[in-house]
Amino acid sequence: MQYLAEGLRLPTNGLDYTILAIYFVVVLGIGFAARASVKTSLDFFLSGRSLPAWVTGLAFVAANLGATEILGMAATGAQYGVAVVHWYWIGAIPAMVFLGLVMMPFYYRSKVRSVPEFLLQRFDRSAHLLSSILFAFAAILIAGVNLYALSIVVEALLGWDRWVAIVVAGVFVLLYITIGGLSSAIYNEVLQFFVILAALIPLTILGLKRVGGWDGLSGSLEKQHGADFMSAWGGTGIGDANPLGANWLTIILGLGFVLSFGYWTTNFAEVQRALSAKNLSAAKRTPLIAAFPKIFIVFAVMIPGLVAAVVVPNIGSKESGLTYNDAIPLLMRELLPNGVLGIAVTGLLAAFMAGMAANVSSFNTVFTTDIWQRYVKKDQPDAYYLRFGRVITAVGVLASIGTAFIAASFSNIMTYLQTLFSFFNVPMFVVFIIGMFWKRASVKSGVWGLVAGTTAAMVNYFVFYEQGIIDIPSDQGANFVSAIVGFVAGAVVMVVVTLFTAPKPDAELAGLVYGTESPDADEAPDEGDSAWYRKPALLGWGAIVLAALCYLPYSL
Repeated sequence: MQYLAEGLRLPTNGLDYTILAIYFVVVLGIGFAARASVKTSLDFFLSGRSLPAWVTGLAFVAANLGATEILGMAATGAQYGVAVVHWYWIGAIPAMVFLGLVMMPFYYRSKVRSVPEFLLQRFDRSAHLLSSILFAFAAILIAGVNLYALSIVVEALLGWDRWVAIVVAGVFVLLYITIGGLSSAIYNEVLQFFVILAALIPLTILGLKRVGGWDGLSGSLEKQHGADFMSAWGGTGIGDANPLGANWLTIILGLGFVLSFGYWTTNFAEVQRALSAKNLSAAKRTPLIAAFPKIFIVFAVMIPGLVAAVVVPNIGSKESGLTYNDAIPLLMRELLPNGVLGIAVTGLLAAFMAGMAANVSSFNTVFTTDIWQRYVKKDQPDAYYLRFGRVITAVGVLASIGTAFIAASFSNIMTYLQTLFSFFNVPMFVVFIIGMFWKRASVKSGVWGLVAGTTAAMVNYFVFYEQGIIDIPSDQGANFVSAIVGFVAGAVVMVVVTLFTAPKPDAELAGLVYGTESPDADEAPDEGDSAWYRKPALLGWGAIVLAALCYLPYSL
């Protein structure tokens, strides 16, 4: 790793560090400003359900646009080419629209404080406890990925010791979440969204200029890797070879349906932002507003990855000494002048803190409300849970430092993330989707669906794929297959268990199953919601159509 740090060291100066220092001061200032609004545990964990849709919408997309997204998707572009667009236009937008139009009414009207708490209402305590433990564990693993991503950037670019980088950034995240709760995290994520774009846009423009524009980029990569490298669907016929190592069926079912819907509809790090909205209308619009910038962010992470594959043709090989994760740091060193360099470094740190804060804030909510309050310390004063939430936030940050070492064993951290999603998010999604749309699904089917889905996905990846029992060309392809296997196994087990166990009484399913009337079904629409830009259905269909149009140039 010392070679990497020396090879990618940035020529930073006082101007760059000044920009970085100003950013950290602003971040802490937002935390202290938000402190005044934190008086109850609901304020700390869900911002008192008081935030407007545009704030929660930008926070929603920023929570996903972490360092793992930037480094990982650029790495995916350098490794697999234009196929990276699948993670956005089929692997994000439809699921975000589904969350806004279909699932948010269930979440928001049930007044749950977390995603696992919904399973308690729909199924039973065993499904709730298992899902809470699985989510808390996954949140710490994903937060560790953000820590590892940060260490790559700071050690390589600034020459700081890895542990110094982790501790400094971790302390800042810990401070502003502990002080200001979710409100601090969300308002900082809105700031971080714009800082991240200010870092990525110059890098994208200068990168294209370096390789002779889009035509020069395409020509170089097609010469090196073949025409399919610059086509989203090229070579994805069943049995055909392509850079991604997956066919159209596994892309659509594994990524476009199972992984995508599993992540966007059940990952509490995202859903928590929508639950903090001021009313149901704002909650529904939160993921829909986020969908529009999500459509175009792919260009700002994909193009730098493609440019890096031209600048270092053998990137990812032992000969180059660079992994795919180094694509963004490489271009920052090669292309950015001082001042802009400071903004770019600040943008990457902002991305780290956005992703880290999203997972830590969701972890402290689930651990406090779903595990500690429900099963360990019941019926304590609200002030007790507020204090405990702050303590467990510190525990989550410390635990994330340990899980960062697991991420270090993967050369492409986005591949590692997709592996985690197939293990943890997909089984939860199948339980949610069956529970929401099948009234007969029994109380006990929830927990056994979670167990079966998680176990099947892990067995497929660690036994069948890694032991070579089945031949899958790439780790990403294996993730898609694991997601499908986990979904099918969870669904089958839920159906079988339902046939032999008792369903929940109809009176207890009101508002929890599609087609049943919610106690708040007569809720009056918010004033001003007649405007077209406030109508969730128009926003949702607009996002899907726009994403489909973006696909056309890359589908040939």
